[in-house]
Amino acid sequence: MYASEAAQQGELLIERYMDLVRRIAYHMLGRLPASVQVEDLIQAGVIGLLEAGRQYDASHGASFETYAGIRIRGAILDEVRRQDWGPRSAHRTAREVSEAVRAVERRTGREASAKDIARELGVDLDTYHGMLQKVTEARVLSLDALFEEDSDYEDLLPGDAADPAAVCVDESFTEAVAAAIDELPERERLVLSLYYDEELNLKEIGEVLGVTESRVCQIHGQALARLRARLGDWRDERRKR
Repeated sequence: MYASEAAQQGELLIERYMDLVRRIAYHMLGRLPASVQVEDLIQAGVIGLLEAGRQYDASHGASFETYAGIRIRGAILDEVRRQDWGPRSAHRTAREVSEAVRAVERRTGREASAKDIARELGVDLDTYHGMLQKVTEARVLSLDALFEEDSDYEDLLPGDAADPAAVCVDESFTEAVAAAIDELPERERLVLSLYYDEELNLKEIGEVLGVTESRVCQIHGQALARLRARLGDWRDERRKR
């Protein structure tokens, strides 16, 4: 195909599916920190749309719109991870909360409550809830980056390695995440399911649960902190082997 023909087809594709790109971008914007600009998400989504146009194969059974939606979301996710819009202070707060959860649960042998965690951190409950807000602001759109700032995480999960040992570790981590999610308190597990599986934003989850968006943010942040703490134990066990 000549360059001019490819450009023309790309323009037609954008004209026809731009509303789809905008709809996905605005929906995902509701799951990201306030500093994120929707124009950046739309631009990334257009790139995903054009890639879908080049790679779509009708013989696979999915409609083009379904396939394009997946590629658009993927391109936006890549842009979010590349930009890392979460401030460093939020990542640091996430580690502090996770360490507090881990300390309480190791010491007591039971699930750490919000009051337990706040006490461990040496702050009042309102301050702790503010910290959870920060944790949620630093969130990613998948559970892949729970260890995003742990320098040794890449040693455990080499990204592109294809050897059997790496595959085994990757599968082990996936199983550990699934087990940790299953053991979360019911409401935390439900919020994660609605957020990551159903792709609802915090406001939409609040409407489902009948609570405020702020409360959903707190539940989500505490769930991530608890997961990270428990997966830290998994990591320690891997090191001992």
